[in-house]
Amino acid sequence: MTVQRRGISKTPESSAIEKKIKRGNAQRQASSWRGKVITLLLLTGVTGLVSWMYFTWADDFTHTLVSRGEILTQPRVFTVECSEDYKKYKFFPGCTPSKCGRAITDSVVTLEEAQKLRRLAERGLSLAGSDGGASILDLHSGALSMGKQFVNIYRYFKNELRDVFTEDDFELYRDVRSRIQKVIAETFGLDSKQMYLTKPTFFSRINSTSAKTTHDEYWHPHIDKETYGSFDYTSLLYLSDYGLEFGGGRFVFMDPSSNRTVEPRAGRVSFFSSGSENLHRVEKVTWGTRYAITVSFTCDPDYAIDNPSLPVGSTRLKETDE
Repeated sequence: MTVQRRGISKTPESSAIEKKIKRGNAQRQASSWRGKVITLLLLTGVTGLVSWMYFTWADDFTHTLVSRGEILTQPRVFTVECSEDYKKYKFFPGCTPSKCGRAITDSVVTLEEAQKLRRLAERGLSLAGSDGGASILDLHSGALSMGKQFVNIYRYFKNELRDVFTEDDFELYRDVRSRIQKVIAETFGLDSKQMYLTKPTFFSRINSTSAKTTHDEYWHPHIDKETYGSFDYTSLLYLSDYGLEFGGGRFVFMDPSSNRTVEPRAGRVSFFSSGSENLHRVEKVTWGTRYAITVSFTCDPDYAIDNPSLPVGSTRLKETDE
């Protein structure tokens, strides 16, 4: 998910994106047509044939990479051929993607840690929130959704922060971010010291409220490297469970032959190289609330950002001292 989606300009550089999106639309139109055929066959009583055709088509066009009910003790890795995108940017040995793909793991962040991070997000986002269905909280820049715009929590809510966050919150956030960076480096054979955190890196809260601005339209197909040139690796840490706490909201890789989905699970980390080999979108949330953290990495030190820290004087007092 990204904070904002803009229309893709019709330039030579964007032609590959348009082709992939058109291909995805054609697949969905074909899926709709197949649904009509299935209905017709049902009306004629060809039940056995319908069942065979339905499951064959479903496998061809939508594949679940990992379901919410599974628990992965080791990363499940899917290698894909790298796109040409990275050749447009400066090459950084030991970091610039040469082995591309996507991976999912449940062993980097514990359920307890995910629950703590979710409570952090809930407290921060309770200060404001978008009028639409998608709100963000960026602890690095301080950006927080408020109505149809954003405010800086470190300025706008300076006095209230002592009642919202603790040093332990920020320490956990930094530690988890470091572990995600490490597993990405290990999976793709990188030097983690050559990877840098980059913006935007943020908490997200999505519900079924209708979009009010383009900032709320999280569901459009996109390529992170095209949207944010600094991105080389993207990761998502899920803080809530698909099918239990929200409906819809699955992460979808849009490949030429099929859509491949990841079902969120609290504590699950999904990560991938950020080029057009990983065109993706997020399904619209239909009910409940989906929480996640997007953590992004660059190979270019010029686009590096620091870990967030609680401003001096904003540390919350212990309950025994209040």
